[in-house]
Amino acid sequence: MDAAHIDRVRHFNRTVTERVGVLQNTYLGRDRPLGQARLLWEIGEQGQDVRRLRERLGLDSGYVSRLLAALAADGLVIVEAHPRDRRVRTVRLTAAGRAEREVLDERSDDLACALLEPLAPEQRERLVAAMAEVDRLLTASAVVVEPADPGHPDARHCLERYFAELGDAFDTGFEPERSLLPDAGELRPPHGEFLIARLHGEPVGCVGLKLADPRAAEVKRMWVAPRARRLGLGRRFLVAMEERAGAAGRSLLRLDTNKALDAARSLYLAHGFREVAPFNDEPYAHHWFEKSIAPGA
Repeated sequence: MDAAHIDRVRHFNRTVTERVGVLQNTYLGRDRPLGQARLLWEIGEQGQDVRRLRERLGLDSGYVSRLLAALAADGLVIVEAHPRDRRVRTVRLTAAGRAEREVLDERSDDLACALLEPLAPEQRERLVAAMAEVDRLLTASAVVVEPADPGHPDARHCLERYFAELGDAFDTGFEPERSLLPDAGELRPPHGEFLIARLHGEPVGCVGLKLADPRAAEVKRMWVAPRARRLGLGRRFLVAMEERAGAAGRSLLRLDTNKALDAARSLYLAHGFREVAPFNDEPYAHHWFEKSIAPGA
C-alpha cells in the first residue's frame, strides 16, 4: 500500500473528526456522545432488529448493548423480545426518543450549514461533489466478498432477485428451468465456486464459477443489487473469478449474456473479454465472451 495514500487518508480522518465534533464528549450540544446520537438516528421511526442494527454500524454486541442501555435509562428507547421469536431483540423509540431524534436532525442540518456557509458557491459545489464521491468509495470499501454455499439463504435471496430482474429485462421473460444454469452442486468445490457480496451484513450480490471444462472456466449467476451498483462490484467479481479460474489451472474464462444487458457487455469488454462464437446452447444468450488467463496465477 502506498505510504503517501495512507498519510492522506489519516489526515482526512483527522480533519473530518475535528470539523464534525466527534472528539467532544457531547454531540451537537446534546448531553450524549456521537455513538448514542447515531444509534437514535439508525433506529428510526419503525424500530430495528438489534442484530441488524449492530451489523449496519459494524459494532460489537457488547458496545451496542451499552449504548442501548444508556438510551433506555434516559427513557429514549425500549428494548424487548420480538413477539414471534423471543431470541430476537428489537428496539424502538419512545415519544421522548422521537423528540430527541428530531432535535438531532435539526442540529445536524445546522452543522451542515456551518460547514458550507464560509465557502464561496463554487467551493460548496466542489465540497458536496467530493463528499458524494468519498461516500461512494467508502461504501465500496465496506462491501465484503466471501465464499458461500449456493444453497445458503443469502444465496437464494440473491438468485431470486437475479431471476426476477432477468424476467423484467428480457423481451421473452425468463424461466430458470429453460436456462443452462448450473445446479448448486456444480458451484461447490471441487466442481466450482460461489461468492456472495454483503454490505453491512446484507447480501447485495453473487457470482458463481463453473469448472466442468478442464481448459475453460465459466462465470455464472453474476448479479449486483441495484443499491450496490456503481461501487465497482461487477469488476471485483470478475477479478475474483479470474484469480480462482487461474488457480484451478484453467487458461480461459468464459461467460454469455443477453442482448438486453448492455451494461454487462460493456463491463466484460472493459475487463479484457472479447466476443467469440457461441460455445454453448444457452437459449437466453445472444453474446458469448472469452478471456485468456494465466493458469496457476
